[in-house]
Amino acid sequence: MPHVRDLAALSLPASAVTIGSFDGVHLGHQALTAALTSLAQASRLPAVVLTFFPHPSVVLRGRRPVFYLTSPEEKAELLGTRGVDYVITQSFDLALSTVRAEAFLGRLQAQLGMRHLCIGEDFALGHGREGNRAFLEAAAPRFGFELHVLPPVMLDGRTVSSTRIREALRAGDVAQAGALLGRAFSVPGTVVRGAGRGRSLDIPTANLDIWEERATPAAGVYACFAEVGPERFKAVTNIGIRPTFDSGQVRPIVESHLLDFDGDLYGREMRLDFVARLREEQRFNGPQELVQQIRSDIARARLILDGSAEGADG
Repeated sequence: MPHVRDLAALSLPASAVTIGSFDGVHLGHQALTAALTSLAQASRLPAVVLTFFPHPSVVLRGRRPVFYLTSPEEKAELLGTRGVDYVITQSFDLALSTVRAEAFLGRLQAQLGMRHLCIGEDFALGHGREGNRAFLEAAAPRFGFELHVLPPVMLDGRTVSSTRIREALRAGDVAQAGALLGRAFSVPGTVVRGAGRGRSLDIPTANLDIWEERATPAAGVYACFAEVGPERFKAVTNIGIRPTFDSGQVRPIVESHLLDFDGDLYGREMRLDFVARLREEQRFNGPQELVQQIRSDIARARLILDGSAEGADG
């Protein structure tokens, strides 16, 4: 599936389009892309997703802290598995934010020949979000496209959204984040050398160097699956500052102990799929007490990951 980095780089005579941030490609995004691909197939048109990076809120409001659920590359890959034919990751900057809705629709027609536009109820495009549903309904006949408005996807009585997933992660509720995503929340990265304390305790850990703008769950200990190449291992992952040893640590560390694994992972790519939270991060009186707790964490993680436990405390 082609993934292009500028709307101007793709030229199509006709297409079905949806537009949005699509961060996480959660259940709501999946419903939108399902409608898009169904329309595209029925009309014999390519299905196109136009998304943006950086997120507009980062450019316009200086949004911090970092919060992305997926990188642009991961997002494109996930959308490709949903049957999307083209993904455009358009660079968002102050200049683009000043483009009026009318002009932006003109660009879409010139580059993509847009015949169908699928949106959610709260969608808007163009400067000041002027291109809302009412604007698009009025503009559709003039620009020659059909507008399709989808209702929000609900879970537990609330709308599924990227914001709600980030809230769950901040609370350490990875099970809820996974339910909203329709898959486990994952964090990929490269295994790098750490302080080596895990090996000295006979519980070696793989320290993960992750994208600095990636959202991570709250500090704590989690049951995970770790994917390294084609292999998949059960794992216990600690996110935090290691208070027993590193009281001056500022940036959270992501380190995993892979169960039933013995080997060298340095320099390899690894992805962690978070299943359940085991406990909060805590300070121990010394290495012996820490090891005892980790052994307990490992036993509990095995039960959860083997499917023998319903979940964990949130």
